[in-house]
Parts: sequence; structure tokens; C-alpha cells
Amino acid sequence: MNLSIKIFIALILAAVVGVAAGPEGLPFIKWWIAPIGTIFINLIKMMIVPVVFTSLVVGMTSLGDTKTLGRIGIKTVLIYLVTTAVAIVIGFGVASFGHPGTGIQLAADATVTVKEAPSIMQVLVNMVPTNPVQSMAKAEILPVIMFAIFIGYGIIEVGGKKAELLMVFFDAAAEVCYKIIAAIMKVSPIGVFALLLPVVAANGPKVLLPLISVIACMAVGSIIHVVGVYSTIASVGAHVSPAKFFRGMAEAMLIAFSTCSSAGTLPVNMKNLQEKLGCSREVTSFVLPLGATINMDGTALYMGVCSLFIANVFGVDLSVQQMLMIVFTGTLASIGTAGVPGAGLIMLAMVLQSVSLPIEGLALVAGIDRVLDMFRTCLNITGDAAVALAIDRTEHHKVVA
Repeated sequence: MNLSIKIFIALILAAVVGVAAGPEGLPFIKWWIAPIGTIFINLIKMMIVPVVFTSLVVGMTSLGDTKTLGRIGIKTVLIYLVTTAVAIVIGFGVASFGHPGTGIQLAADATVTVKEAPSIMQVLVNMVPTNPVQSMAKAEILPVIMFAIFIGYGIIEVGGKKAELLMVFFDAAAEVCYKIIAAIMKVSPIGVFALLLPVVAANGPKVLLPLISVIACMAVGSIIHVVGVYSTIASVGAHVSPAKFFRGMAEAMLIAFSTCSSAGTLPVNMKNLQEKLGCSREVTSFVLPLGATINMDGTALYMGVCSLFIANVFGVDLSVQQMLMIVFTGTLASIGTAGVPGAGLIMLAMVLQSVSLPIEGLALVAGIDRVLDMFRTCLNITGDAAVALAIDRTEHHKVVA
């Protein structure tokens, strides 16, 4: 039985047991069951800083020699960041139209007071840490991201055996983080059950029905992004027709949708790009692995949809400033998102913290996270391919139209 089935079973069990227990069983649930959910949330929080820092350093050092790869690296990163920002905006747009979570009335004790978000200029000032270790201890993600960027740049500039030693260290550290995340996700059915049970017991089954609207918003947003953004990049940037592009990408997209792993789909993606779409080996071998680390358009769209959903559930009206903060934070955070199943939930926790939305809202989407992960991963690897084709064209390599 795979993890997605286990999580769905946990979701159903939480709904059934929660409805059966009702408000009368809430004291027992809060005393014995809810702490398990808190432990699960703490495990997720525990990995936010390590996975962001190590993954981002690995992504930076993968650029190699700045003199030879800087040009391609800058173009690639800029396009990835732009498409990521667009994905979050699309997620907001679809969620604003679909209104997922609107109308849910949570119990009074589930309501969380949201703090006022800082101004954009204050965010820019706070991005540069005076003490990076203190920022890590406080889980201040933006300063950690900035520090990781400088560490990655410094390693590239040092070069030689010393740099290789550090690159191996951070690569190994990132792999350790991925393994820990995988271990945490193995117990996610238990965590989901423990998180949802007190919510359902206090509020009834009505709190679970709007999850269908979240899946619908994610699906619609993904289609809009693939057709509107990636087709444009492929046709305008690489002179590859949308029909040709999607025929060439069909195999990789299906594998990504079924496995929920950008890293696992990477070999198939590289093969399809080179053999079916005529992308050069040198560009493919550089841009796609980089994209598997920093291009997370699917996760970005997911963060836009889910953050607005959680805000609706808790009765919070997100201001334009808070939405811009989510776009800004989510775009930077996508660089440190690992291409492994379940990492999107961790990044959503980070984005929720950036605008002081209640992180407890993760319980509402955790049960369908693997379903949403299918759309996220498919979107991610398709974006990697579209950008690789465009970069290949700008580097004067022949692309099959």
C-alpha cells in the first residue's frame, strides 16, 4: 500500500471517528491524540531550515565555474524565478475565483489571530542577516536563503579541492535532509489523522468538503500555467510548436504525475528532450538538474492556492501586501525546495509563517497533499523542459521545430 492510499485512509478515518466522537469526545482527543499531531508538525518545522539551506547551496554550487556557466546560469535562474512568480499569481487568481474554504465556520478555539505583515522595504532589510546562526535558530527563512546564496557563491569562487570538499559536504547534507523528510512522510498518515481528528470532532464533516475545491483549483491552475506559460516559452523562445512540445514531453509528464518525483523523472526528461525535441546534451545536462532543484512552479502554484484556502478557512482577509509577500517569499523559497515527494508541504509551512497565517491549516491540506503533488511535479518537470529548450535556442543550438 503506497503512501497516498494510507493518507487517504487516515483522512477518511479521521472524518469517521471525528464525526462519531463529536464535541463530547473532544477532551479525550485533545489530551491523547492532538499532541501526536503537534509532534508531526514539529517534525516538519524541524526540517525547514536544513533543507532550504543545504538545497540552495547545492543549487548554487551546481553552476560550477562562474566564468563558463555564469551566462547560462543567470538566464536559467531568472526565467525559473519569473515563471515561479507567475505560477503563484495564477494560484491566487484561480483560488480567488474558486473561493476554496469560504464559508467554513471553525470552532472559536481553532481561530488564530494573524499578526500584521511587515512592509516590503522592511522585508528587504531583514533579508540580510546580522547573525545567520541566530536567523537559523529562529527559523527566519529569508535571511537563511540570503546566507545560503552567499555561501554558494563563495564556494564557487574558491574552487579547487577546498571547494570540492565543501560541495561534497553540502550535497551529502542535502541528501540526509531528503532522507529525513522521506522518513517523516512515512508517518504522515498518523500525523494527518491526529491533526484532523480534533478539527472534525469540533467542527463536523463540513470542514472536509471544501477540499474538493482545492484539488479543482490546483488542476485548473496547472492547466492554465502549462498552456499559457510553457507553450509560450516553447513556441516563442524555442520555436517549438505546442503540439510538438507536448508530444515530446508526454512520457515524462505521465511518469512525473504518477511518481510525484522531479528527481526520479529527470533521466526520462533528459532523454525526451534530446531525442524527441532536439535539445543539445550540454544544455540539457546543465539546465534540467538545476531545474530539479530550483524550479518549483507547481509548488509555487500550490502555495498560492493553499495559502488563500487556509486564509479563507480561518477568516483572514489577505491584503495585497501579504499576497505580494507570499509571491516574494515563495519565489525565493522555491530555490530550496527539494524535488522529492512531500517537500511542498514543508515549503507551504514556511510561506504560511512568512505572513503569520496559522500553520495548523496544514492539517486541512495534508490529507490530499499527494494528490496535489501529482499536479505539482508534472508542472515542475514540464517547466524544466520548456526553459531548457529556450536556453538551448539562445545558445544557438539547433532545436527541432
